[in-house]
Amino acid sequence: MKVREILEKKGRRVVTCHADNSLLEALAIFSANKIGSLLVVDANDAIQGIIAPRDILLIVLNDMEKIKELKVHEIMTTDLIVAGLDDDIDYIQAIMTENRIRHIPILEGPELKGMVSIGDVVKAQVREKEVENRYLKEYIEGKYPA
Repeated sequence: MKVREILEKKGRRVVTCHADNSLLEALAIFSANKIGSLLVVDANDAIQGIIAPRDILLIVLNDMEKIKELKVHEIMTTDLIVAGLDDDIDYIQAIMTENRIRHIPILEGPELKGMVSIGDVVKAQVREKEVENRYLKEYIEGKYPA
């Protein structure tokens, strides 16, 4: 299965924030959208980085008062790992696991096409295995003409 198929089922909407947003504003976006990652974009919607709630949590654990003054660009990850629409989900899963990331932006050239989470990948793999198992069971039961 390809990344393209995941995005066709889940949709291509990606929630973003701006680099100059405060961390509290970013938390509000996370909460309002029930998401686990935000792409950080500039005024022209060019991708600048990515931020996760865990990034903010680490700031709070070290110095709670900083959350009131820091901006997203001060803690975002700028060295992004991205994937393409035609990448296989097994490859994506391996990349995400190896790099310990939960979300990966999907690009086609410079254009953002969507975001895939590790949950999306697992869900697609489970669905694929369920279909395969069904066909194998039906084959064993002789439901297909020889």
